[in-house]
Amino acid sequence: MAAPAPKENPTEAMLASRQIPAAKGWSTAAREDAVARLRRMGLPDRRDEYWKFTRPDSLIQPDAPRAAVLANDEPPLFDQVDRLKIVFVDGVFDAQASDDLSLEGLSIERLAVSDSDLHWARDIYGVLETRGQTPVDRPLAALNTACATDGVLIHVTGTPSKPVSLIYRHMSETSDAILHHCIKLDAGAELTVLENGPAAARFNKVMEVDVADGASFHHIRAQGRDHERRAATHLFARLGSASHFKSFTMTVNGVLTRNEAVIELTGDDASAHIAGACVGDGEFHHDDTVFITHDAVNCESRQVFKKVLRNGATGVFQGKILVKAGAQKTDGYQISQSLLLDGDSQFLAKPELEIYADDVACSHGSTSGAIDEEALFYLRARGVPKGEATDMLTLSFLAEAVEEIASDTLKEEINARLESWLNRRRS
Repeated sequence: MAAPAPKENPTEAMLASRQIPAAKGWSTAAREDAVARLRRMGLPDRRDEYWKFTRPDSLIQPDAPRAAVLANDEPPLFDQVDRLKIVFVDGVFDAQASDDLSLEGLSIERLAVSDSDLHWARDIYGVLETRGQTPVDRPLAALNTACATDGVLIHVTGTPSKPVSLIYRHMSETSDAILHHCIKLDAGAELTVLENGPAAARFNKVMEVDVADGASFHHIRAQGRDHERRAATHLFARLGSASHFKSFTMTVNGVLTRNEAVIELTGDDASAHIAGACVGDGEFHHDDTVFITHDAVNCESRQVFKKVLRNGATGVFQGKILVKAGAQKTDGYQISQSLLLDGDSQFLAKPELEIYADDVACSHGSTSGAIDEEALFYLRARGVPKGEATDMLTLSFLAEAVEEIASDTLKEEINARLESWLNRRRS
């Protein structure tokens, strides 16, 4: 009897299916190190502690699952905002659809064409991602660092007059995009980054953000209407003294979305706010996994996540606040809540605090419940139809997360898009 064929190693199968960019310039060492780290840790599976609520299967198979390209009859998001547009189609930079990359207060380059031996990005590319691998392995981020084919490198030296808008478009049913962005803000600089679009049938993105002393970074992301999207995103940030970081994500639809954020507060008096609002139904699985480390004095962090689920949808939140020894006067706040609009949907939460300092104010809370029947009755008694009343209460539920957006204009646009999604579902 012939011996059974050896079982295929999924990590090696994934690496073999990738065209790792040829070694060149400043990113070579980081890519080689990422391959070695990925081989050491292996791809995620359900036995891993931080993957027990989310099946990674379709994110790690060598070939991208099919995802139909759907017509989008909505006006483009952020279209009324004066912005510098950078467009990627299935992970490939589209120069014709993008604006000129020149803007006062910053410089922008593409990862794919930056091949000098010395570059400021060598101190960020893969560096923050590597730091974020402790104490939890994040193999999909290491895969991204090894195999990313493009992305933007943004060096912010001042305060640009308008935000940078990263627009992703999905045009192929089997596209598999891996993008890696590096952003460096010098002391006192400020930048707003907007992201929107489905990107690809399967999308793996890493954004590394280094925020120097006194700098401010604002990030608003919309993951839109592609019903069959599968995406794994990673946001790594390091904050200097008196710096500020704010990130908000709106997600509607998608088969599987896993958003990870790993933030280090390394300078005194820094603040980091990260928030998300998601609405979905049916075959919808949405996972927010957040790890915030306080390693300095008098810092503040906020995590605010709201999920509205129906028709069997699943929401996941895993959030941790780690306060290291010496990080006194830490103010850490975490809230995760779900609104379940039927009995078939579920919300799985794992909030955590790990504290090694004694002068702190840290709290976390997680709740899951149905629509407020008393409030619904109140609205219906005043002539509001049930569907419209339910949508009003849903938007009210999401409001705490949306309020984390600093810009009133962008806040209004996000609210309008959420309301539009709910209206379509009602009709």
